[in-house]
Amino acid sequence: MADKSMEKDKSHLHKMGYAQQLARRMSGFSNFAISFSIICILAGGITTFATGFSSTGGAGIGVGWLIGGAVAVIVSLSMGQIASAYPTAGGLYHWSSMLGGRGWGWVTAWFNVLGLFFVVSSVDVGVWLLFRDLILVGIFKMDPLVFTASHQLIAVGLILISQALFNHYGIELTTKLTDFSGYFIFIVAIVLTISLLVFSPVALDFSRLFTFTNFTGDAGGGVFPRTESMGVAFLFGLILVCYTITGYDASAHTSEETHDAQINVPKGMWQAVFYSVLFGYFMVASFVLAMPSVAEGASKGWGSFLYVMESSLMPTWLLYFLFVGIVVNNYLCGLAGLTSASRMTFAFARDGGLPASGFLSHVSTIYRTPTYAIWTAAAIAWASVIYANAFVVLATGCAVFLYFSYISPVVAGFFAEGTSKWPEKGPFNLGAFSKPLAIISVIGGFVLAITGFQPPNEKVFYLTVAMVVVLAVFWFGFESKRFQGPPTGDRIKENQKKIAEIEALYKD
Repeated sequence: MADKSMEKDKSHLHKMGYAQQLARRMSGFSNFAISFSIICILAGGITTFATGFSSTGGAGIGVGWLIGGAVAVIVSLSMGQIASAYPTAGGLYHWSSMLGGRGWGWVTAWFNVLGLFFVVSSVDVGVWLLFRDLILVGIFKMDPLVFTASHQLIAVGLILISQALFNHYGIELTTKLTDFSGYFIFIVAIVLTISLLVFSPVALDFSRLFTFTNFTGDAGGGVFPRTESMGVAFLFGLILVCYTITGYDASAHTSEETHDAQINVPKGMWQAVFYSVLFGYFMVASFVLAMPSVAEGASKGWGSFLYVMESSLMPTWLLYFLFVGIVVNNYLCGLAGLTSASRMTFAFARDGGLPASGFLSHVSTIYRTPTYAIWTAAAIAWASVIYANAFVVLATGCAVFLYFSYISPVVAGFFAEGTSKWPEKGPFNLGAFSKPLAIISVIGGFVLAITGFQPPNEKVFYLTVAMVVVLAVFWFGFESKRFQGPPTGDRIKENQKKIAEIEALYKD
């Protein structure tokens, strides 16, 4: 049965003009696990908890998470329908090109690939910060003042090297780690949630989750500048969901490594989002419920999560287990992020979309991984960390860029559906709900994205504007004449003549 599935996957890939270079070793669960690992509620849900809480207090979590999470689920369904028709490593770039044209795909690719680089760097900065605060300071009681920007740069470099090595030596090794992460996230998140509620120093007051309090400005530890508008403050807080529930395009980017991709990729994508929203809600809600004082917790700003943990009455051994579990899961989140970023880099380069495309599209005949793309992605992620105050800008930038790249193929699909550009859907078909959900996806995804433009993240707005201007200049000045995009028509036929020769190099 597995052989038939693999032959079907390979045949579908051939029809799109590509050879099976990457090793197809991922099960349906593995495809789910890699997106679930990148989302990792123990990463964004903890490191950016303050953005939701220091906006409108408990309601910023109890209400904001549900609204943002519902949007993310709908976006994943809309993306999943397109992924079912075009299960390629390029994912969103390939879909946008096929449904909206070369230029639309080229712009989508740049937003997606840079967003993925920012995912890797922001998560790995978060790994270092959590390792410093929870392990070195929390467990070993080291003085936090001894750590400098140089320590961060070196630590993130070592983290990236180890993650690149895991990715280099085959998808099977990476898959085992992300499969483990898929289970371990559930375990740690459930234990953390129950422990905080059971060992809470105060009686649980569920009304906290629906009480709007304006904690912008000094009241929220300066996470956001002061605004008197509760609506604006609430919009600020949505960055928590926008950053946390992202990265699920990993399921699409590993399409060419997944069995029965037309079914398992969309399934892995939307289920990773759904379970992250569900379990993440209970987890972040427990942070609010277990606080001795909501006002005091908000005043801690970026230290609000540590305030919750330090106030808990749980046994020391349990606290230390959770500290270690959180750091390990964040490390595996970064590992999965590098996998996704390298596959997008490989796929875009395969179609000639990047400088040094021949180099970046290389696939190792031994390990069946895009080794040069892996190390290049790691190097770029590390370079972006040289900016000392990296985390907030990188985290916000990745959320904004990724959500713009998510809604891009959905917009193209809305207009292409039922036309010659999209003549046939895959097994995952939204039917009559397709266009209504696409509209919600685009509007909701856009709102989530622009939360990253709010103060104090104006730099991300300027970065996005500069990106649009530069891309417009390069596209109309150079790339529109040079870049051909994914193979279509006669180019597919030409590529198919070479497929057998290429695949002969990658025999198992």
